[in-house]
Amino acid sequence: MTDFAARTETSAPRRIDIAGVIGTGSMGRGIAQVLAEAGVEVRLADAKPGAADAARGFIADMLARKASKGQCDQDHIDATLGRLKVVEAVPASFAGADLVVEAIVEALEVKRTLFRDLEPAVGPDCILASNTSSLSVTAIAAACALPERVAGFHFFNPVPLMKIVEVVAGARTAPWVTAALTDLAGRTGHLPANVTDSPGFLVNHAGRGFGVEALRILQDGVARPVDIDRIMRDAAGFRMGPFELFDLVGLDVSQPVMESIYNQFFQEPRFRPSPIGRNRMESGLLGRKSGAGFYTYENGRARIEPDPEPDPLAGRAVDGPVWVGPAADPAWRAAAQELVARAGMEVDAGDRPGKGAIALLLPLGTDCTTAALEAGVDPARALAIDPLFGFERRLTLMTSPATDAALAEGMAVRLEQGGVPVTRIRDSAGFVAQRIAAQIVNVGCEIAQMRIAAPADIDPAVELGLGYPKGPLRLGDSLGAAHVLTVLDGLLAATGDPRYRPSPWLSRRARLGLPLTRDEA
Repeated sequence: MTDFAARTETSAPRRIDIAGVIGTGSMGRGIAQVLAEAGVEVRLADAKPGAADAARGFIADMLARKASKGQCDQDHIDATLGRLKVVEAVPASFAGADLVVEAIVEALEVKRTLFRDLEPAVGPDCILASNTSSLSVTAIAAACALPERVAGFHFFNPVPLMKIVEVVAGARTAPWVTAALTDLAGRTGHLPANVTDSPGFLVNHAGRGFGVEALRILQDGVARPVDIDRIMRDAAGFRMGPFELFDLVGLDVSQPVMESIYNQFFQEPRFRPSPIGRNRMESGLLGRKSGAGFYTYENGRARIEPDPEPDPLAGRAVDGPVWVGPAADPAWRAAAQELVARAGMEVDAGDRPGKGAIALLLPLGTDCTTAALEAGVDPARALAIDPLFGFERRLTLMTSPATDAALAEGMAVRLEQGGVPVTRIRDSAGFVAQRIAAQIVNVGCEIAQMRIAAPADIDPAVELGLGYPKGPLRLGDSLGAAHVLTVLDGLLAATGDPRYRPSPWLSRRARLGLPLTRDEA
């Protein structure tokens, strides 16, 4: 039995003590640093003359910076640098290595050629790992005599700070290979997320719900980028809004990724990009790097207009008591009535609105038009607020085409007097936060349904990799799986767009009353 065959029959993780890293850009040098700090001897190589030496110097500077913050001592620096060896970028440099990680250009044939050339020089049980973020691990491995030893080992930038790594199994990757990489990731202090090979792997796949749906909301004319960002940041609790994120990353990066994943999934409607992104990318509105994107930048800082100043006189248009409509959760109606009272308006607490009352509706997955017609109220005196994320941080006030304009402005002013800022939007099934959150949850559920990753890996990977306040399954459980399903069903009914069809993972658990994190036996 060969050493490689023996490896495939054991589930005990192989310890990796010697690793090669080929490619010393920001990703390669970051991977080399965390491996060396974890006690691994690292052979660092780059085809560009002097690049590997420069990367080692950069790592030394990063370690010195850590020491200045009290995060390590001189002994740690000396030991780490002692494990970093600059070698020639030739296959023979990696003889005897347990692992070789490539972090070179994102080009399939270049990566395949590298691994094909490495194979004769390394032992038969040396793992060949790619840090690719967008290419198929299976396709890379297909060029190798032993595709079973090839896997993805996808870190995120900056590697020392982003404590997540995707361990990606290609179609033929042996279990001992992913077990060894999972063990190594843990030694570096990174969380290993075990993923099967698919477009976007786990984290980039899960990120499709956030920006793609935000662009669709913009395309639908529902709200401006600044309004969408405020809603998602303040009401939904995200660290930054989708358009702030587009500008930070750059549309020249984000748009090709959106189009690539959409096409790699053979035009899956959930991932369909908006033409807005490509139009803006081609016009040079890339974001911070170009000085203008969805925001304009001066000295690297965005010029963001403040919330509009309310006109106190506009509040006079609120000329009657406010009747709050029924809600999917009775607690939402009580909270909305309290909000109205806190803002100094009279509450009509009847089961039906009295004469002259203004209807404040709480739809889930439908628009103000539909909610007003279903409630049998005067559409001209009907408005809606989003109840899904509560009323404490920011209110989203939605009107129908029939809503009296002066009344809409007056309600915004009066509600703000209750101490919570208000963002006004046009009619939209699912408001803004409902739509984006439902898509985030739905995509995460489909990742679980497709067995791309286990539920236990999905949430922490997304939280660490994307900075979301909650991973998609935990977000769905906190909002209520049944509520998320209602939003998606409403969007699908209103638009007929299959992008909103619910994942079976979500619909089954919502109907059974089970948490989305619940795996199957």
